[in-house]
Amino acid sequence: MPYLTSAAPGTASTGLGLGFGVPGYAHPLVAPLEWKELTRPHAPLHWVALNVANGPGSRPDPRCLEAAGRLRNAGVRVLGRLDTAHGARPLQELHSDARRYLDWYRVDGFLLHRCPTERTALPPVRRAVGSLRTLLGGGHIVLGHGAHPYPGYALCADQLVTFTGPWSAYRWSQVAEWTADHPPERFCHFVHSVPRGHLDEALRIARWQGASTIYFTDRTDHHGRADPWEALPGYWDDIVSRIGTGVSE
Repeated sequence: MPYLTSAAPGTASTGLGLGFGVPGYAHPLVAPLEWKELTRPHAPLHWVALNVANGPGSRPDPRCLEAAGRLRNAGVRVLGRLDTAHGARPLQELHSDARRYLDWYRVDGFLLHRCPTERTALPPVRRAVGSLRTLLGGGHIVLGHGAHPYPGYALCADQLVTFTGPWSAYRWSQVAEWTADHPPERFCHFVHSVPRGHLDEALRIARWQGASTIYFTDRTDHHGRADPWEALPGYWDDIVSRIGTGVSE
């Protein structure tokens, strides 16, 4: 049974409802339907990550420019995906990639992919986030841990990805008790290999564990040999309608 939690009394909340954070579809050339669906009116999107070539690439990509422009015109927040390599990449490299994302694609913030979780790695991550915020003049920063990090990370970013993995692990997962001190809009869960018949259960777990930004898909990682986030879920229309109408508690 998943560990159930709720925000502590008095915890500030913006009231952001359940919606999607898209970790990054395949390039628009090979996934045109996916990018088109993201501009559907009233789709419950919190943000979409743009990953051109494991980063911004070496030059502006016309198809990615078009995709990012359509999302911005539809009022969708676009984040550049920066790979931190679990904290191994120098700040100068991250800043250079961030500058290209901002100059070429006018991103609204960044998803720091493969962000470390350890307490000892917090100071350099804090410095990186500060540098990115200065570059953006604010912006939206998501730390893509994929697991619960040391609690101090919650103080330096807008959102933390505290679960990334398969349904087989998510359905029995437990949430760290310290997350109850923060509102649900601070947390994201990305779950692959979710069968259609378990969508309601998966959505309830996200609500119970206090995560308002989610991405669920029936795509699998084929034991680490594939990216399950590159294509739309087979039940995209179904999950969009379920989030739009709400799920009974």
